[in-house]
Amino acid sequence: MSYSLSHREFTMLQKYIEEQSGIILGEEKAYFIESRLAKILENYSLSSYEELYYKAYSKKDASFSKQVIDAITTNETYWFRDKSPWYIMEDLLLPVYIKEMQAGQRADVRIWSSACSSGQEPYSIAMCIDNYLRINGIQNIGLERFHIAATDLSESMLKLAIKGKYDSVSMERGLDTVTVDRYFVKNGNQWLIDEKIKKAVSFQQINLKRDHYYFDNCDIIFCRYVLMYFSEILKEVILPKVINALKPQGVLFTGASEIMKDSTKCLEMETYKDGVYFRLKG
Repeated sequence: MSYSLSHREFTMLQKYIEEQSGIILGEEKAYFIESRLAKILENYSLSSYEELYYKAYSKKDASFSKQVIDAITTNETYWFRDKSPWYIMEDLLLPVYIKEMQAGQRADVRIWSSACSSGQEPYSIAMCIDNYLRINGIQNIGLERFHIAATDLSESMLKLAIKGKYDSVSMERGLDTVTVDRYFVKNGNQWLIDEKIKKAVSFQQINLKRDHYYFDNCDIIFCRYVLMYFSEILKEVILPKVINALKPQGVLFTGASEIMKDSTKCLEMETYKDGVYFRLKG
C-alpha cells in the first residue's frame, strides 16, 4: 500500500518529534518522515499519517511511541570516525592517564559516548585503548580500568550495539584489515566483536533532552554529530548538562562540523594535528 504525507500531517509529526526527542526536521525532510514511518503504518494497519500521529500522541501505547521516535532517529556512524580524536587519545590523553594510574594518583578512567548508535564509537574507544596498551607493552594496567559508558535514544540501535554483530557494509566503514583480524571473528555473513572489547562497554538508553544524566566525573565525553540535530535553544539546555558531567580538566569531543557557542565559556579550546577538542577549566 502507498501512503502520502500531506503538509498538515508533516507539521503535526514535525512538532511531535521535536517535543519528544528534540530533533528538528525542516520541510526538506518531509520525504524522510514519510519513508521512515511508512513501515509502521503498514505494520499497524493505519490508514494515514494523521492516524499514526494521534495514536502516538495519545500515549496509550508507549511501545508504539518509542517505535515512531526510533524510526526517525538518524544512525549515521562508522568505526574510528574522524582521525583527530584517536590521535589525541593516543598521543596526549592515554599516556597521562596511564602514568597517573601507575603512580597511584587515579583509580580509573571514565569515558562517556553520548550518542553511540549501533556501537561503533564506544567499541572504537575500547579498541583504541586496548591497542595502545598492547603496542606500548603496558601490562600492569588493563582495559578493565577504563569504564566506557555508551548511550543512545534509539532502542533498536542499542540492541544491535549490545549484540556486537556487524554486517559486511558496517565492516567496510573505517576498519583496516589488521584491526578486523585482531578484534573480530567472522561468523557466516556477520562479524562478532572480540568479547574483551564487548565487555568493556556498558550501554543504556538515554534521551538527551528529557532524561537525567547519572554520569559525573567523566574524564572524556564524546558528544559528536548529535547536537547538530537540535534547535539552538535546546542546545543551550543540553550542552551545559553534558559539560557538567566532566571532571575538572576533562575533555569533550564534538563533531568536526559542530560549532560551539556561549555555553562553552567554561571550556578551553585546544588543537592537535588539525583536530579540535575542549578541556574543562579548573
